[in-house]
Amino acid sequence: MTVLSQKHKQKSMLDNYRNINNLFGWLVFIIATVTYALTVEETASFWDCGEFIAVSYKLEVPHPPGAPFFLLLGRMFSFLAMGNEQMVAYWINMLSVISSGFTILFLFWSITMLSKKILKVKHGEETAEQTILLMGSGLIGSLAYTFSDSFWFSATEAEVYALSSFFTAFVFWAILKWEMIDNPSAANRWLILIAYMMGLSIGVHLLNLVTIPALGLIYYFHNNKKTTTKGIISTLAICLAIIGIIMVGIIPGLPSLAGSFEVFFVNNLGMPFGSGVAFLLLAIIGSLVYGLIYSYKNAKVVLNTALICLTFILIGYSSYALVLIRSSYDPPIDENDPETIISFVSYLKREQYGSRPLLYGQYFTADLVDQTDGAPIYEKGEDEYIITDYKLENKYDPKASTIFPRAYSTQDNHVELYRSWMNLRPNENPTFGDNLYYFFRYQVGHMFMRYFMWNFAGRESDIKDAGWLSPWDDSKDLPYEIATNKARNNFYMLPLILGLVGLFFQYKRDIKGFSVVGLLFILTGIALVVYLNSPPVEPRERDYIYVGAFYAFAIWIGFGVIAIAKFIGQFLKNKMAAGAVATLLCVAVPTIMAAEGWDDHDRSNRYFSVDSARNFLASCAPNAILFTGGDNDTFPLWYVQEVEGFRTDVRVIVLSYFNTDWYIEQMTRPAYESEPLPFSLSSENYKQGGPNDYLPYVERPNIKGAINLEQFLRLVRENSQALKIPNARANYNTVPAKTFFLDIATMDVSESSADTAQISGSGQAKLTPHLQQIIPAEMQQNFTNRLYLDLKGRALEKKDLMILDLIANNKWERPIYFNNTSLMGVNIDFRPYVVQEGQTFRLLPVENPNPNNEFVNTDVMYTNMMENFYWRELDNPDVYYNEDYRQFALNHRSSFNTLARDLIQKGDLERAKAVVNKSLEVIPDASIPFDYVSSQTLMLLFEVGEDEKAIEMATTLGDRADEMLTYLYKTSRSQNLEMQKKLMILNGVAQALNRSGHTDLGQKYDELLNMHYTRINSF
Repeated sequence: MTVLSQKHKQKSMLDNYRNINNLFGWLVFIIATVTYALTVEETASFWDCGEFIAVSYKLEVPHPPGAPFFLLLGRMFSFLAMGNEQMVAYWINMLSVISSGFTILFLFWSITMLSKKILKVKHGEETAEQTILLMGSGLIGSLAYTFSDSFWFSATEAEVYALSSFFTAFVFWAILKWEMIDNPSAANRWLILIAYMMGLSIGVHLLNLVTIPALGLIYYFHNNKKTTTKGIISTLAICLAIIGIIMVGIIPGLPSLAGSFEVFFVNNLGMPFGSGVAFLLLAIIGSLVYGLIYSYKNAKVVLNTALICLTFILIGYSSYALVLIRSSYDPPIDENDPETIISFVSYLKREQYGSRPLLYGQYFTADLVDQTDGAPIYEKGEDEYIITDYKLENKYDPKASTIFPRAYSTQDNHVELYRSWMNLRPNENPTFGDNLYYFFRYQVGHMFMRYFMWNFAGRESDIKDAGWLSPWDDSKDLPYEIATNKARNNFYMLPLILGLVGLFFQYKRDIKGFSVVGLLFILTGIALVVYLNSPPVEPRERDYIYVGAFYAFAIWIGFGVIAIAKFIGQFLKNKMAAGAVATLLCVAVPTIMAAEGWDDHDRSNRYFSVDSARNFLASCAPNAILFTGGDNDTFPLWYVQEVEGFRTDVRVIVLSYFNTDWYIEQMTRPAYESEPLPFSLSSENYKQGGPNDYLPYVERPNIKGAINLEQFLRLVRENSQALKIPNARANYNTVPAKTFFLDIATMDVSESSADTAQISGSGQAKLTPHLQQIIPAEMQQNFTNRLYLDLKGRALEKKDLMILDLIANNKWERPIYFNNTSLMGVNIDFRPYVVQEGQTFRLLPVENPNPNNEFVNTDVMYTNMMENFYWRELDNPDVYYNEDYRQFALNHRSSFNTLARDLIQKGDLERAKAVVNKSLEVIPDASIPFDYVSSQTLMLLFEVGEDEKAIEMATTLGDRADEMLTYLYKTSRSQNLEMQKKLMILNGVAQALNRSGHTDLGQKYDELLNMHYTRINSF
């Protein structure tokens, strides 16, 4: 009776604890999910989100290595939009919200399970005092991570990092759950579940795999009560081998092996296409089936479990079949076109992004001494696979190479930055000590510890390269730009301190648990720093990469609550009260984080990422071709076309992709309302590895001046020997002149009446009816019947060649536009012949009479910007606009200035005044603070008679610039770009005031300009 009573009591205690643990776990899930749902982006934000939403909605093919399982889930969430295209982005964003909520749920349960080990609590014997401590630790740790800067950022947008974090949290929780199960059969099922979840996570992001060594330690400690150094090292070695098997042997390895089988079966055995892949697939399935049957019949439990785990990893990994299937249908977004096993392998290996040396490689000063042929590159021919090229392998001077290379890139801007971070003189060669200094100062310090401190100490601002805050930083006098920055969050180091307390507390109480959490922190933090080997500049902040390390630190924050409770317990007799007091005290940590971070993580009512994309497309005439540059120029445009169906007649061409044959091939296909592009060059001319990947300029003694573009393209089509130059690897085409000319077809005098006669720089010419239609009447006097197109550098890339071919063969039928980024990125100078019509520049056969100013189609640009553009909530000061959004607003302000300046020059002051006021109305200082472009608006305000507004703006701009420069000087912050912007503002303010007759005020800012310029030169 006593034994039964004891068992009943233990079961009752276990049930009580389980219910309380579940209740608090779901409570933090609700808090996190509601927080993220209230602050979620309502449309497609910048960077990869627009692409992921577009490809999820229609199951297309994103950039390598893809995220097929994310796309499948995103497609399912898009159904919740119920056919409302405007709601698709919101619901796919909600996938990240739900994933993040579950991440917090499993984090809570992981903390409580690990806390039991610290408190030496046996499963089912939790006392009331211990339950309070366990709930307090789980609550504070999980809520601290809920409101951490980097995780909150990813939780509210359609990116893979939130879903990846869910898989990481789940498998870590699952291995802790496995550890508590005594029945080996039931425990093995958990291992199989973990394997399956890891397989699925491959179709989202590979971060989950980095947790394997930490999971391996838990497995080792559970099965070996007596641990040894040798055992731990062996376990970690096995875990690293497992990671290698998955990351090398399975993810790219199986497709690579399939590719080898395919080439052998087709080329050597004469079998049909697909036979090699089919054979390998059957062989793998057969081997697994045989192994499972054999291990089952012979009672080999470990082997059987391992094979089942491998099977489930492969089942999860099979989501990648989506990439092959969808690519074979040639969707509009089909990056890398991975529809064959050969191209699929390249896609998985991310070969288009190149590689970075890790263990051994060159310094950035190393000379390239040789280039050799590497592995062959196959393409599908008519009845076999043919070798089209060989991968190029660069050999660098071994005297300028090192182990553990960190500073390796030879890009010009990278070289300069390496020297800056290493404090090297212009021609000084780096030493291994400099290499390590760069590693610790930049890669560890700037690209990891700075992000770590953002999350647990505080963040200075959202300005790129912003630092972290100490508790006393808020006491400093701050310039307006930083003081009002919503991303300035000071946590007073409370999360950091609590986490460090928890770290040392776990180290003292549970060394095994500490080694697991510590290994998780290192593998998802410093180990990633080593593996990624970051260049000295990134296009944006990369803190979201390291959320796994921040997750591990949040566990220590939870343990900090227990440590404080134990400390308070020394002074209180009631131990339950000590746990409750500690929890209540520590609630301040996530509360401060939530209060500080809410305004800069709240993305509600923010639409300008999509509206700026609409403005790009709205700037284009019907059936246009638009060249774009980077991700933010392109992915929002893909979103509005693919999801919202806006301006699908415009063919968007990504300039960087235009260097690849697969992308050019896609441009030869129709897409929605857009017809194929008119190229004269064939696939033989633009194939990868062909003679036209890169065409250097080589001077020819017999060629002087410009050459005929159409004749040059004819030589390219014919692969003429006249363009060849001997090369170590092959004969490549070259460019024989630095200027091309393209004649514009006109009418003979006899073919047209005198009223169509136009005068150009080349004499009298007659415009065809089509040219009269596309060239504005006021610009027809600037018509030129010959375009002279200069090389900017000393070579044409394939993208430049294809643009020239497109222009020559388009015959001005389809409007061709560039945005500002692509206009600067192309290696041909088109600026003399482009006309601004909004946010885009149209190529026309007219020559700009004033190269210092933009050539503007006034009426079209006025209509676009004043009537056709979108400005939703851009004037709302309560909406948070980070640096990306402010930059795009700056670009629009600049376009307003260009239009107003053009109207003033043409004497149309009434419309110019309307334009300037429209700029101030839709992009006010209250929501998007005035910037250096605004300083150019000052003179325009004076010229249209808005003196009062101009003076108010001048004093605002000038005083803020003075504040910021003083702050940067006093804090010894050498932010050269920021300083240059502020000096430009002071200069612009002083000039505008002096020219408009306000010399007294102008003198004030002249003096400030001279003072700050002198100070900066003394840095």
